[in-house]
Amino acid sequence: MRTIEYTTHGTCSRIIRFDLDDENRIHNLSFQGGCNGNLQGIGKLCEGMKAEEIKDRIKGIRCGAKPTSCPDQLSAAIEKALAE
Repeated sequence: MRTIEYTTHGTCSRIIRFDLDDENRIHNLSFQGGCNGNLQGIGKLCEGMKAEEIKDRIKGIRCGAKPTSCPDQLSAAIEKALAE
């Protein structure tokens, strides 16, 4: 299992952390900053899910007029982690 830490861009959350197991499943997802309740909910919903499926579902979500969102940044973090 490896731990991923990703610095976000353009969102209220600043850092995303999660563990990626040998089957590319997400565990222990957490966000530093941002809307605490919503981001805790995302963490619970993603627990144990395949990273690729999460990435595909949330990529491109926007927050208001911003070109990105916390879920979209999670998608970018997963994409980067899977490429490593």
